[in-house]
Amino acid sequence: MVKLSKKAFLLCLFSGSGLLASIVFFWQGLNSPMSIAQTGEWLDVQPGTSMSQLAVELSDRGFFKFPYVLTIYGRLSGQATQIKAGEYLVQPETTAKTLLMDLVDGNVHLHQITFIEGWRYSELITALLEHDAINTSGFESETIMETLGFPELHPEGQFFPDTYRFARGTTAISILRQAHIALTDRLNLAWSNYPSGNILETPYEALILASIIEKETRVPEERSRISGVFHRRLELDMRLQTDPTVIYGLGENYDGTLDREDLVQDTPYNTYRRNGLPPSPIALVGQASLSAAVNPDTGSEIYFVATGRDDGSHYFSTTLQEHNSAVARYLIELESTN
Repeated sequence: MVKLSKKAFLLCLFSGSGLLASIVFFWQGLNSPMSIAQTGEWLDVQPGTSMSQLAVELSDRGFFKFPYVLTIYGRLSGQATQIKAGEYLVQPETTAKTLLMDLVDGNVHLHQITFIEGWRYSELITALLEHDAINTSGFESETIMETLGFPELHPEGQFFPDTYRFARGTTAISILRQAHIALTDRLNLAWSNYPSGNILETPYEALILASIIEKETRVPEERSRISGVFHRRLELDMRLQTDPTVIYGLGENYDGTLDREDLVQDTPYNTYRRNGLPPSPIALVGQASLSAAVNPDTGSEIYFVATGRDDGSHYFSTTLQEHNSAVARYLIELESTN
């Protein structure tokens, strides 16, 4: 057995204690919450940023006092070369170690944009162009369907209304491609449940009808009922006579009120002047209206008119006489609220 002198023993003891203290300090530095504001802090990691550069930035911004701890850990763990560029929102209670894990996994902050049911294509495009996290460089809304590979399709109604999440810098075309695929998948699924032999002949016709239903009512339980009215009108070769298509056809000439002059103005979308469906959808279509278009209520109603109430409901009628009475009630209701 080798005997150590008291001096040598104390030197070993203190050296061991120093190593242990260093390990504890190192571990605490990695696993203690950084100094992050309660609202979170943005961290923009540019392509090519090194581990040491990142650690220094965290130190300079007061998040983390010991940049070398993170640098050493990153190198020892092999993660220093695996960090992903992007925009990160660092939350309170985040430690240096968990931040590094997020950087390696590429858990970038996801922005979001919501397309609303009933929006026109022009409103969707405006929302895209005004979103500061979306890359719209070189984006041309006039050629969007050609870019997506469907030059024959009118862009109206070709995108599913939903909330889409994306990293900063994502291109507008990428978001629209995702929304178009979502719409196509839902349309094809709805069409697969449409009884053969009914009046609609193609999924596109179902989409057009769904867009009219979308604009006609905001009352959920009325959608299939309105679909039933339009199905029967198409079967009877009656004109749809639906105001939303007329308004769409007027475009910028629509001043907020629809009068007799507007109803006789001939456009491809004036269903008071033309039989059948209009040539394209007139709005973004939600799932409920899409489902209603292929699941019309059975019955004999071929007319409906607004009740004038705040709930947006309608009167439904089977005969013209009933419909005229409903119109009279609507006018009375309208006068009482003015």
